[in-house]
Amino acid sequence: MMLNMFAQIRNKIKPISLSYFNLLLAIWLGVALNLAFFQKIQSLTPYQGPKAYLFLGATVLVIVALYHFIFQLLNWKWTAKPITIALLFIGGFASYAVTSLGVLITPDQIQNLMQTDASEARDTWSWHLVLWTLGMIVLPIIVALMVKIKPEPIVRQLWKKALASVLSLVMIGGLLFIFYVDFAAIFREHRDLKSMISPQNMISSFASYYKKKTPKENLPLVTYGEDAHLLEQVGTQQKPKLMVLVVGETARAESFSLNGYAKNTNPELSKLDIINFNNVSSCGTATAVSVPCMFSGMSRANYDEQLASHREGLLDIAQRAGYKVTWIDNNSGCKGACDRVEQYQIPQQIKDQWCSKDGECHDEILVDSLKAYLASIPKTDKTPRLIVLHQMGSHGPAYYQRSTAAFQPFKPSCDSNAIQGCSSTELLNSYDNSIVYTDHVLSLLIQQLKANSMFQTGFWYLSDHGESTGESGMYLHGAPYAIAPTQQTHIPMLMWFSTEWSKQNSAQMTCLAQQKSKELSQDNLFPSLLSLLDVKTQVIDEKNNMLQQCQLKTKA
Repeated sequence: MMLNMFAQIRNKIKPISLSYFNLLLAIWLGVALNLAFFQKIQSLTPYQGPKAYLFLGATVLVIVALYHFIFQLLNWKWTAKPITIALLFIGGFASYAVTSLGVLITPDQIQNLMQTDASEARDTWSWHLVLWTLGMIVLPIIVALMVKIKPEPIVRQLWKKALASVLSLVMIGGLLFIFYVDFAAIFREHRDLKSMISPQNMISSFASYYKKKTPKENLPLVTYGEDAHLLEQVGTQQKPKLMVLVVGETARAESFSLNGYAKNTNPELSKLDIINFNNVSSCGTATAVSVPCMFSGMSRANYDEQLASHREGLLDIAQRAGYKVTWIDNNSGCKGACDRVEQYQIPQQIKDQWCSKDGECHDEILVDSLKAYLASIPKTDKTPRLIVLHQMGSHGPAYYQRSTAAFQPFKPSCDSNAIQGCSSTELLNSYDNSIVYTDHVLSLLIQQLKANSMFQTGFWYLSDHGESTGESGMYLHGAPYAIAPTQQTHIPMLMWFSTEWSKQNSAQMTCLAQQKSKELSQDNLFPSLLSLLDVKTQVIDEKNNMLQQCQLKTKA
């Protein structure tokens, strides 16, 4: 019945020429899907009044004319509909990300998309997205399908296409010439603007991802740190070391009251004897970059994603030196960092307690998993251990799901994943509640290690990257690092050590405490953690080794 209704409506619509179809498509893609881009241009123009509107109008015409020119090459009677449907679909979702969330479409964002699991994908769906999909994607596609393109002789089509191409190029060239200084100044200082133009942003980013970032298959494993060994074997009187490294998710330093945030988001950690580092930056602005980078042994400046994907890293080296290395995950995987070490399978009874029906689990599942793992170690086992816990943390946009009811002190909160529809206060409260819950989880983990008598225990927490919650119109994360706000790159980091570990390594503890406010980054993790574990290897970069800084200062 619905199909019959569409057929009846379609029969009443008069056919239009291909050239007119291309013009309408160029106007829709160029204008309707790029309102956020034009708003940004308007905010960057140095003009006021009529001249500002002239410049904005020129920008609109350039974008429309550019798409119009491209369609003269791509759209023919037999290709127009498939290409149009693809562009409306791709451009519609790209425009939603840019317009509603302030997310720039880059190859890194495509990488995030390709590595997103079903649980994370569900978090992004909301009524706001459904309505956008219906109004900005489904409806335009239906209209495009219903419009009939009348047949024309090929020679006439070619003449029309040639004329339209010339007019488009003349308009583009003329307007760029008139406003050259303005366009050059704006786009030179704001290169990220091209990431806002839909659907070009999605198409070019996908192409760049597959050219530069997609993992290459069947590459041989590159060994690294083959000389790794323990400085000294654990004696019969000295307990082995056990380090728990917690990789946080989407936590930003400025939301930690330990770092001066006005709201008390760290009520439990603030009571513990921790070393808090307040000036730490991430390697990337997304998990897919930061996690493999921090374990790779490469600095952010020299990070090579392709090499990192098939080279041994921190965990391999610790394992080679004699550590039992275990990864326990409550996120979407380790991004290759744990491929060659033990990956702990969380017992079903623990999952039943902390996981919802859709598979998402609260981070206290890591607390119980660590407890079960430690209880399984034989008392006679003297093997040193490195355990990595990967949090769900403050992963958005469903921040309200990242804390339990007992750890939601800040009200009113944004109890929706359509965060752009919440007030700034509600959104920040939901995000801050997730930090309070992380504070609780980390405190429980430290208390477990504090009570352990089999090992000298250590604890290191750092987040993979930060998060934007509407500052400057940006939400979530994944912005290009060069223009990313500090909310996405300034991350929390803290350490704790048992009394026995501290006594055995008092000089190291003093040295670490002296670096609380020093400028640090995830580059420091690889060399510093291996040194804390008493692992010696030539691949440790002493410039980034936090335990060497005091010695270097003394020598200097």
